[in-house]
Amino acid sequence: MKLIEVEYTFDSSKIIFYFTADGRIDFRNIVKDLASIFKKRIELRQIGVRDEAKIIGSLGICGQTLCCSRFLTDFQSVSIKMAKEQNLSLNPTKISGRCGRLMCCLKYEQDTYSYLLSTSPKIGTRVKLNDDLGVIIDINILNGNIKIKLDEKPDAVPTSTNLKYISII
Repeated sequence: MKLIEVEYTFDSSKIIFYFTADGRIDFRNIVKDLASIFKKRIELRQIGVRDEAKIIGSLGICGQTLCCSRFLTDFQSVSIKMAKEQNLSLNPTKISGRCGRLMCCLKYEQDTYSYLLSTSPKIGTRVKLNDDLGVIIDINILNGNIKIKLDEKPDAVPTSTNLKYISII
């Protein structure tokens, strides 16, 4: 058992202890002991690791306060598929938050990535850039840039351009 936070109600009638634990623990004796010491009603609440990170707070790998501490009110499910769509490294240390689970911001940013992916051409699409024809070999969704390998220059270095300047053929 790891004690995370203690809350004392405004009316002074109850003390709430928030804790994390690996499994289920019988706290009847602890509750009796605490009630006799504090002379108040005692409540023990087991919380998850994400709730622990939210309560304790910290900085994320982005350098900002954790999203769960700052503005997220509920925890939605996050999947590896989201990290793949956002073209992130699948290294667990890079996509895990302070709580050890997948970062909440993956879900928070997913709608934007889904929209940008649905409006962007796919890798391998034939395109026209000015008067040259080529094929898309890489896309940077956030910058709106793509790399195109031009047909008539097979040994040339791929050309980068903005999505606005191409025509899909």
